[in-house]
Parts: sequence; C-alpha cells; structure tokens
Amino acid sequence: MALLTRRALGTARPARRILGTALLGASLSLPLAASPASAVVGGTPAPAARYPWLGAVGSPVFFVRPAGQFCGGALVGPDRLLTSAHCVGLLRDLPGLLNVTFGRDDLAGKGGETVAVKSVRVHPGYRETKFKDETVPHHDLAVLTLARRVNRPVVAVGSPGSARTGRVAGWGTTSEDDLFNTRLRDAQVPLPGDAACRRAYGASYDPADMVCAGSPKADTCQFDSGGPLLAAGRLAGLTSWAYGCARPGYPGVYARLDSLP
Repeated sequence: MALLTRRALGTARPARRILGTALLGASLSLPLAASPASAVVGGTPAPAARYPWLGAVGSPVFFVRPAGQFCGGALVGPDRLLTSAHCVGLLRDLPGLLNVTFGRDDLAGKGGETVAVKSVRVHPGYRETKFKDETVPHHDLAVLTLARRVNRPVVAVGSPGSARTGRVAGWGTTSEDDLFNTRLRDAQVPLPGDAACRRAYGASYDPADMVCAGSPKADTCQFDSGGPLLAAGRLAGLTSWAYGCARPGYPGVYARLDSLP
C-alpha cells in the first residue's frame, strides 16, 4: 500500500494497499473532520479478543472509514506497534494525526481503546519500485511509538521457518469489489515459498525482505496493510503488497521481520 498499498487506485481493480493512501491524501486536503462515531478474502469473522495485540491504525482525517482505519499493526512492546512503512510514511512528521484502536470486533461499533501516536520511525532501507501498476514497497516496516503504554499482551516475532501455512487477520475488504467491510476477520493461508512469488513477480519480489503467502481462496486485501502474518504462533510478516486480491497466480507479499527498524 503506499499509504495503503495492496491495490492502486488507478488500476482497473484497486490494488491491495495503495487505495488508502490516495484516499487519505484526499482527506488531508480537506478540513479536519472527526471519524465516524462508531477482510480478509476467504476469512471468517473473528473476535478481537483472539488478537489482543492487533491494532487498527487510523486517523480522524480519514473519515471514509469507521475509526479512520486504513491499516493494521501489531503490538510488540507496551508502547511500540509494528506496521507497514507505506501506511505511515507520509505522516512521519505528523504523528499526531495517527491513532491506534485495539479490541474492537467491528470498527463501526464501540468499545476497545484508542491511543494516540507519539512518533513514527520508518525502516531506513524503505524504498518503492513498480510492478505493473502496483507500488512495490521494500523493507516495508515502521514502528509507531504510542503516546502511552497499554496494558495488553504483545505478540512474539519470529521467522516463518519451514511452516507451510500461516494465519492473517484484519478489518480489510473481503474482495476487490468490496469497500465496506469493517468487521475483523481472519483466515488460514498457504505459505507456498519464495519460488511462487518469484514466478509471479520476478525481480520485484525480494526474499531477503519479503515473505510469500496466500492463494485465490484466502488472501489479505484493501485496508489490511500492516496487519499480521502469523506462522507457528509468531508474527512472521506484515501485509505489504500484491497484484490485486486473491488473483490466481499472484500470492500476497508480506514484509519480512528479520531486520526490524
């Protein structure tokens, strides 16, 4: 996503994560407005209690989504949240425009807790290239320091190793044509290995900083950027980019966590 990259606004079908960037940019050009009061492809509804460390990254100026949500993130310390760099890079000098909401099954509902963001640190190796019409983020990692510590479990970080399946979760859309899901969903996804993504994306896929996951039956989609890829119960990657959502021959690509910023 380049603020949200998995699907570019200019393509025939929005591409997983950049749609949010364009929309957030449009929102930032308008007067500030409060967020509304109140997806995973192939997934099922999940309770937020299953992922107490999962946060919805948003901004009150992104009023097209409940809670201003445009990405996800994973709590790795009492005041540290990992997310995708393309989600927050435009706001690294304006962290006060960001917040993180925890513990909400449906973003359109109430409950949970929302915490302001104090600072944004983007991986020093972050850069962008192109694959067809998609923005390809490299070293797509960022750390958000929260304005206060939260009393929540943190997620353990680890390599996918030899795992053949993983689990993804997020409040994103359930297909390329769905822009309205706000319910937390999760799904089991295959980990087909680096060769599958090299066949799909050629040199745009770099196994040194990317992980390959997903299939036409289960994948992450728009507004899922920054959310978790879990393998063997540990956080092995963050939703980053892909060519569309759940398209045959184009698995999802996740930021590898071996070199955190």
